[in-house]
Amino acid sequence: MQTFALKRHFVFCGWVDTKKNSTPYFSNINITLFSHMTQPDSLREVISNFKVNVDIGSVRPFGNGHINDTFLLNDLDNSGQPGYLLQKVNHHIFKDIEGLMSNISLVTNHLREQYKVMDYVNPEERVLRLVPAYNGIYYYKDQEGAFWRIYHYLKGTNSYDIVSTEKQAYEGGKAFGNFQATLADLNAELLVATIPDFLNMEKRLQAFEAAVVADSEGRVEEVEAQIKFVRDRAAAMCYFQFPENIANIPLRVTHNDTKFNNILLDQQDEAQCVIDLDTVMPGYIAYDFGDAIRSIINTAAEDEADLSKINLNIPLFRAYTDGYFYEAGDFITPEEIDSLMVGVLLLPYMQAVRFLTDYLDGDHYYKIHFEGHNLQRTNAQIQLVLKLEEHQHELAAIIDEEKSNLYTKTQN
Repeated sequence: MQTFALKRHFVFCGWVDTKKNSTPYFSNINITLFSHMTQPDSLREVISNFKVNVDIGSVRPFGNGHINDTFLLNDLDNSGQPGYLLQKVNHHIFKDIEGLMSNISLVTNHLREQYKVMDYVNPEERVLRLVPAYNGIYYYKDQEGAFWRIYHYLKGTNSYDIVSTEKQAYEGGKAFGNFQATLADLNAELLVATIPDFLNMEKRLQAFEAAVVADSEGRVEEVEAQIKFVRDRAAAMCYFQFPENIANIPLRVTHNDTKFNNILLDQQDEAQCVIDLDTVMPGYIAYDFGDAIRSIINTAAEDEADLSKINLNIPLFRAYTDGYFYEAGDFITPEEIDSLMVGVLLLPYMQAVRFLTDYLDGDHYYKIHFEGHNLQRTNAQIQLVLKLEEHQHELAAIIDEEKSNLYTKTQN
C-alpha cells in the first residue's frame, strides 16, 4: 500500500502542508486564547517577561498539538524572520510546571554538553533551547494564572506525520536511540513525573473502568465491542506493573511521546533534534520504542477512519530498528531488548484505551476536530493492535536478529 508524507518546514509542534496552493492547518485553537493573544497589551505583558526582541504583531497560531497552544514569533534581531515559539503550557494536564521545566532544562543541558564533548557539529542546533525569562527561570506565570515559555525556533528542519521512506525510519531510530544513549548516564531519579502514572497501564485501565461505570455521556452501549477488546487483553498489557517482569530492567530517562513527528530532520532528511519534551521523565525504554513503532509502522494516520487502510509497513519497522540499535547498542541490556516487543504491542493498546476513556468521559483531554473523533482514533488504534498481533512473531524475529548482530559485533 502506498503511503504519503506531509512535509513540515521549521517545525516544532505542527505542520504546514507544502502541496501547491495549500494553507497552514491549525488545530481547534482555543478561541478565547486566540482572542486574548491578539490583544497587543496582553502580548506585551507575556512576551516582555522574556529576553527576546520580537514583532508582537507577527504572533500567529502554530501547530496541531493535542495539549498545548503554540505561537510563532518573528525575531526583530534577525530581519523579522521567524525566530521563536511562544507556548502556553496546559497546566490542567501538567500540574507541576516547575518540575516539568526543571526536567526540560536538565535534559537539554545534559544533551548539549554531551554533544559538545562528542564534537558534534553545531550542537546548539541538535537540542531545543529555552529562552530565559527576566525572573531568572524559563517560564512565566501571567496575571490569569497561565504558564508561558519560549523556545528558539529551529530553522531549516522538516518533520513528518507519516513516514514514507526507509531512510526516514532509519533516521527516526537513530534519533531516539541517540536521545536515550546520550541520557543513559543521567540519573533518572533527578527527574519528576510530569504526569504521574502516565504510562502505568494498570492505572489507565482503572480510569477506563471508572469511565465505563460512570457512562457520563451515555456512550457505553455504542462501544461494547471496543470495551470487550480492552478487557480481553488487560491482564497481559499490565506487564510492566509486575515486579518479577521488571526486576532486571533499569529505570531510565525516557521521552514517553516518541511519535515520528517529534523528530526534526535536516534538509537531507537526517536526524537533527528530538522535540516535545514535556513528558520526559523516568521510564522504560520499551515505552519509547513501542510508541515510535506505533507511528512508524502504521500505513495510515493514527485517526484513520477507513480501517482497511491500516496495515503494517514492516520494512519501515526493520529500518527503524536498525537505526535504533546503531545508536543504542552500546548501552541497552539484554533484558531491555527482550522487553521491546512488549512495548510494540502495549503502546497502541494503551493509546486506544486513552482515546476510548476520553470519549466515554466527554472528550475533555484530547482536542477533537469533530464529534466522535476520539472514537475514530480508538478504532484506528485497535485495528493497529490487531495487525501487530497478527505479525508479532515476524517482528520479534527482526528484533532478535538485531540482538544477535549486536552481540556478534561486541564479541569481535
